[in-house]
Amino acid sequence: MTSISQLLHDRFGLEMSANEDAGNETLCGILGRRTHRGYLDRDVSDDLMEVLLACAQSAPTKSNLQQYSIVVVKDSQLRRGIGDLVPSMPWLASAPAAVFFLGDVRRIRRLAELRGHDYANNNVDTFMNAAVDAAVAMQCFISAAESAGLGCCPISYIRNRLDDFADLLGLPDGVFPVAGVTVGWPDKEGHVSMRLPPSVVVHRDRYVDSGLEHEVGAYDARAHTRHAIAPEKQRHTDKYGVLEVCTWSENVTRQLSEPERPEFADFLKRKGIDLA
Repeated sequence: MTSISQLLHDRFGLEMSANEDAGNETLCGILGRRTHRGYLDRDVSDDLMEVLLACAQSAPTKSNLQQYSIVVVKDSQLRRGIGDLVPSMPWLASAPAAVFFLGDVRRIRRLAELRGHDYANNNVDTFMNAAVDAAVAMQCFISAAESAGLGCCPISYIRNRLDDFADLLGLPDGVFPVAGVTVGWPDKEGHVSMRLPPSVVVHRDRYVDSGLEHEVGAYDARAHTRHAIAPEKQRHTDKYGVLEVCTWSENVTRQLSEPERPEFADFLKRKGIDLA
């Protein structure tokens, strides 16, 4: 088992003190996790998938409301159809399975009608609770799948083609996509993505970001040294050009300098979800 210190160095590019006695298979698996976008031509058995889905449903959920649903797609024709919506991510079609996590406020609305109760929570808080429920279930699924030796790749891009995706999966009113996950037996080891240092993300007692510029500048340099952002991965080059050194902070601020998925709120409204 790789040491906790080495895993922390791999994750942050920093020398960090660690309690090696705290290391166990679960902690090491999480610290060493990596995204996989290529898969062997090998099925994920139904028996294993059922266990992984049970792990997803073991996730915590707000007030035990369980406001999410999961759609497992193994049919090759349907996977190709979904993959056609995202041509830049061919692994969506080539993976042996794709699992989609959906916010679902439809179920309890229907139950309220069956039980003769008013439904008085069609609002932004319920939307957020459903989205978080789905996301937490997705992470439990990913952790379980990776502990079994599978590789995963979360995909939010499905929200770029909301209506087409909803049509393919037959999503009714009150159900909306959060993200999908491709899953399969990885064809290569992959690499650990370097993350922002804890000094930027973790706050003690109060939120303080006075060191942001310095800390992110140092992170940008470490991340570029390990995995430089290739020209084809640089965002909005038609507007900003191609840089020899394109750092993480440059690329993410480029990305969010243009609106992303501005039609999402309209989609939710048309699905009967109120964000007031």
